[in-house]
Amino acid sequence: MKHSQKPTRWGILACGRIAEKFAEDLSRLSDGQLLAVASRDIEKARIFAAKHGAPLALGKYEELAAHPNVDAIYIASPHAMHPEHTLLCLSHNKPVLCEKAFAIHRGQAAEMTATARARGVLLMEALWSKFLPHYQLVMNLVKSGQLGRIRHLRADFGFIPSTPVPARLLDPALGGGTMLDIGIYNVFFAMSVLGKPDKIEASMTPSPTGIDLECAVTFHYASGATAQLFSSFLSNLATEADIAGEQGRIHLTTRFYEPSAQVEWYPGRPDTKQVLEVAREPGWGYQHEIRHFQECLRLGLTESPVMTHQDSLDLLEVLDEIRKIAGIRYPIDP
Repeated sequence: MKHSQKPTRWGILACGRIAEKFAEDLSRLSDGQLLAVASRDIEKARIFAAKHGAPLALGKYEELAAHPNVDAIYIASPHAMHPEHTLLCLSHNKPVLCEKAFAIHRGQAAEMTATARARGVLLMEALWSKFLPHYQLVMNLVKSGQLGRIRHLRADFGFIPSTPVPARLLDPALGGGTMLDIGIYNVFFAMSVLGKPDKIEASMTPSPTGIDLECAVTFHYASGATAQLFSSFLSNLATEADIAGEQGRIHLTTRFYEPSAQVEWYPGRPDTKQVLEVAREPGWGYQHEIRHFQECLRLGLTESPVMTHQDSLDLLEVLDEIRKIAGIRYPIDP
């Protein structure tokens, strides 16, 4: 069913930090508006709604999913809650933009995508980096062949969490650990450039609860290419990325997954650096995925052509394999 050209009326499920950023960027768009927010703590929902100009503050997620005036729902709850909350919204035929990680394991994601297809309802993982202008620039440069044959990729992401450490970062029941929270960006970036690896090596530094405080991953490809990925809650890393080919190299500066990162292009020798111009907008950068999701709604699509269901399934398949090799297990694992 195609939607009218009226602004998309959004609901936000869960009112944490990332939901704040999403709401701020949504307010910058003329064709989207925040109608309702929901939290299991009604007072938290009221404070969030007042801050971001939402007319409705709800104390039950079921009320949000069932509300007749909500056109789409952004799910911002912890990783482990994503399947439950996505299926709740889909059961009310609500289009869903679900924050990464899409689920804890591939089996859950398969149920989510199958349900969306059966109901004919749009479902997309909110892996925002894929929609950012600097990411698009990098992917176009890679696809152009100007780097030549890709030989190596490196990406790291690490920070020391401030105290008190949020439960979602360390609790196995919530999908805690570096891999699903920040390591996912490293894996996503490597797969964007090189595809699914042919062989994976992985090891982790466990916490007392058994989640990974650090995780070192190496991808091997039949082409001879490799990717080295490292995520950490024990040190503040550069959080940069490199793509090295036989004819050139791309370097993404700190916070490589965010719109603030610079794209440095080295065609040939190491002293040939060019800083490539990237279109930038005010805000956090979530408006790009919001625009795309709303366009999918207007076109009556049930799946994004940019962040497909298969993209999400493939990403979780690789993350599952990394966790299996490194020894990272969650209570909900099969």
